[in-house]
Amino acid sequence: MGLIEQPAVSDSPRSVVRRQYLASAAGDLEALRATLAPDVEWTEMAGFPLAGTYRTSAGVTAGVMEVLGKDWQDWTAHDDTYVVEGENVVVLARYTATHRTTGKALKVRVAHHFVVRGGLIVRFEQFVDTALVRDAAS
Repeated sequence: MGLIEQPAVSDSPRSVVRRQYLASAAGDLEALRATLAPDVEWTEMAGFPLAGTYRTSAGVTAGVMEVLGKDWQDWTAHDDTYVVEGENVVVLARYTATHRTTGKALKVRVAHHFVVRGGLIVRFEQFVDTALVRDAAS
């Protein structure tokens, strides 16, 4: 019996971003870090609880993903629609979660802009109605 070859993982910008969403939804921080460039710049929008720019794949997972998981139950970014032009990937998405302290549910539309080079995410910027997030957290 011969070996069964696994299909190659695509490094297309859309595929890389999709792997990031899947890893995030699964809580697989190692797989998520594997989609990020070592010098990634990850910007959470002003007014968002984690507002600011995070650098390095470890910095993004520790400063954003782990904190979201601690503060929110079932935090999920649902990637609904992709718009791709070259290295730019814009995703129209939704966040759903329940705040662990307030018990309030969050359902909010978001837009994410990724820049992918060499099969890795080098830049991310979040756009979200931060008032809805703040209201759920308070």
